[in-house]
Amino acid sequence: MYIRTVYNHCDYQGDRFYRQKKPLLLKFLTRLYLVTGVFFSCLGQSNAADHASILMYHRFGEDKYPSTNIRLDQFDAHLEKLANGNYTILPLAKIIRHMQDGTVLPDRTVAITIDDAYLSVYTEAWPRLKAKGFPFTIFVATDPIDEGHPNYMTWDQIRQLQASGIGIGSQTKSHPHMHQISRAEIDAELSNSNQRFLQELGLRPTLFAYPYGEYNLVVIERVKAAGFTAAFGQNSGIAHGFDGFFELPRFTFNEQYGAMDRLTLAIDGLPLKVNQILPADVVIDTNPPALGFTLDQEIAENRQLRCFNSTYGKLSVDRIGPRAEVRFPGKLPSGRARVNCTMPGPDGRWRWFGKQFFVP
Repeated sequence: MYIRTVYNHCDYQGDRFYRQKKPLLLKFLTRLYLVTGVFFSCLGQSNAADHASILMYHRFGEDKYPSTNIRLDQFDAHLEKLANGNYTILPLAKIIRHMQDGTVLPDRTVAITIDDAYLSVYTEAWPRLKAKGFPFTIFVATDPIDEGHPNYMTWDQIRQLQASGIGIGSQTKSHPHMHQISRAEIDAELSNSNQRFLQELGLRPTLFAYPYGEYNLVVIERVKAAGFTAAFGQNSGIAHGFDGFFELPRFTFNEQYGAMDRLTLAIDGLPLKVNQILPADVVIDTNPPALGFTLDQEIAENRQLRCFNSTYGKLSVDRIGPRAEVRFPGKLPSGRARVNCTMPGPDGRWRWFGKQFFVP
């Protein structure tokens, strides 16, 4: 069954590329090369993937801010693990393009992202990442840069990163709690920051990170309307696009949640693919929410799904075919509330799905 699945995957990729008839010989040869690469990689080992682990950091070596800071010894250990293991570190934009057009990725593909453009990104993280040859993406809110906050990077420093090939993403103008502001204010945050990116960097980002990982359905709609191609939260999980590209998960790392065993689980993880997620909006109007989702056919027969919440621990999960219904024993406290669902996968690896709710 496993071998047949791999070969079917290869056949699908080959058919997909061959069906795309192009008038130019160069384009045809390029696609023929890709098909051949996919086919032989599948014959060798199962290293073709449609998912990636996305890591998220904020500050580096800023001990006064432990909730958003990673100690330098922790970060150095993370980079050594990535450098010496069977991992492929790719630019986030490239990963998203591959997911969206169906091009396979190497297994254990990892993206590194950094939010907020703190100065320690420039002074501490960048030299370390550059020494390892690791690409990364930085998500920038433009107001702190424009206002010259001493703990943030400058536009000149961001231009240096850009010139070296570092990806630049948007995190609005003023870094607001986006689900708490009006539609017009959301549009202004996005359009004004895009204008500043054009003025300072000559481009407008295509990738977006929700400030604080907070959003609702209106925010998603406006981010799409503003022309972004993908958007990212702060809920744990393996990114795969099975349920779309505007609520993509990232693993957040800081001093408390920066242990090597957690990093290993994240970068060795597999996707727990679900869709038809209810409630559709992460800002809930019924507390506790009745969380439900449908598992991908590939994993629907696995009965070892487990879900956890920081307030209540292990949660009740009812299964009816591919559908899973997760129930909380009581109300969630106000603020952010996370649910992590896992399932054992092959070779001792774990499948991850994370959902973050916002309780008014």
